[in-house]
Amino acid sequence: MTSWLEKRAALSPDKPGLYAGEDVWTFSEMAIEAQRLAEKISPYIKNQKPVALLITNQPQSVFLIHALQIIRVPVLMLNNRLTSEEWRYQLQDSQAQLVLHEEQFSLKTETALSIDECMRNNNDTITRFEEEEICSLMYTSGTTGNPKGVMQSYDNHYASAAGSAFNIGHNPDDIWMCTVPLFHISGYSILMRSVIYGIAIKLYEKFDEQIIHADLSGGKGSILSVVTTMLQRLLDVKNEPYHPFFRCMILGGGPAPLHMVERCHNEDIPVFQSYGMTETSSQFTTLSPGDATRKVGSSGKPLFPGEILILDTDGNECEAGEIGEILLKGPSVTKGYLNLDKSVPFSNDWLKTGDVGYLDKEGFLYVADRRSDLIISGGENIYPAEVESVLAGHPAVIEAGVVGKKDDRWGEVPAAFLVVADQIDEERLIRYAKERLAAYKVPKIFRFTDSLPRNASGKLVRRMLKEEINHESD
Repeated sequence: MTSWLEKRAALSPDKPGLYAGEDVWTFSEMAIEAQRLAEKISPYIKNQKPVALLITNQPQSVFLIHALQIIRVPVLMLNNRLTSEEWRYQLQDSQAQLVLHEEQFSLKTETALSIDECMRNNNDTITRFEEEEICSLMYTSGTTGNPKGVMQSYDNHYASAAGSAFNIGHNPDDIWMCTVPLFHISGYSILMRSVIYGIAIKLYEKFDEQIIHADLSGGKGSILSVVTTMLQRLLDVKNEPYHPFFRCMILGGGPAPLHMVERCHNEDIPVFQSYGMTETSSQFTTLSPGDATRKVGSSGKPLFPGEILILDTDGNECEAGEIGEILLKGPSVTKGYLNLDKSVPFSNDWLKTGDVGYLDKEGFLYVADRRSDLIISGGENIYPAEVESVLAGHPAVIEAGVVGKKDDRWGEVPAAFLVVADQIDEERLIRYAKERLAAYKVPKIFRFTDSLPRNASGKLVRRMLKEEINHESD
């Protein structure tokens, strides 16, 4: 079987497939580059065990991913922001046979090979293995215990791409702006959608709001995937309308403050809130354009043909508006975690996400929070994202992170970490919060900081804040 890039090159050989800086490659030119890399890599590959990539957002990285699909071995995408110990755990757990890495990354293991060294190989043949179901492998960050290797099949990626196209539409002239890391499911899925749809990617080494703003205003991209912090940075520098060619900003990575989403709609920024995870090969729900303004704060309905179920703590299906754990089913959902029993994340074939939320009467999903982040204070459930959204609505607050602090009387009380633009005292923040939240949800502790901890995908790492605030009382 030919790889997806080879198939796309046969269908659309002269169509641009990749923009990076001032350079551009057609799909046929991309296929030639991937073929050349596959020839260089092939002698080092002995079986169908995963090959790990330790890379950054460079054109060569795109070609490497496609080269390994030509050879037909699973690709383990290593997060380049992790430590050597974290890399070693993932390599050992996945039994990766080879690690291809950029020179800037130091990795002392027998299986490591720099990409530059690999390129010196004179081989000109490719070993293609029999069809391999697993396309990619990514380890979840994990809130407790060791990270788990999520297996993503070719069928998972295809179903995710198809569902997204059915929802946001497909324009053959689209250019998907990729500012998110390729090692993250958001970035990897953009590569897959490019060759499935036959559209171009505009690849950025990193997110720079000034550059992205200029490109949005200049008509150099039509779709952009962002998380909340990226969107906030764009809003901070926005001083002119975006070009009409720009038609879709997919907002993921966790719930966004309602005031931010409302501002986007007021300024005609086409933001579509979404919900997805590594286990679903990127977005699983997206708010359709026609529902965006009347369902602000929702993550939309499942992409076709996915399904959502909300269960309470007793395993019963929740009524509309009742908060419970979110369970998912559909062809984009992983078959399971590497080296773990296939039943681990599932209940009767439904993926247990660990997230909590509710469906309204029309079936729109509203994500409340991670179950592990839930604060239980005096028997009352407090969802940090709700409190963060309120606090971030204050004009002096740039970012907010809310966690539970151990308390002898209440079990836990909410504590807020804030990044602020202007000085503000706690009493004013408390008054502001009390006007918008039940008293038990108002933070009892405030900490001001220069930044909040986030992972490579831009998600707030509340676990670090919780450790910090509870360590104070040790």
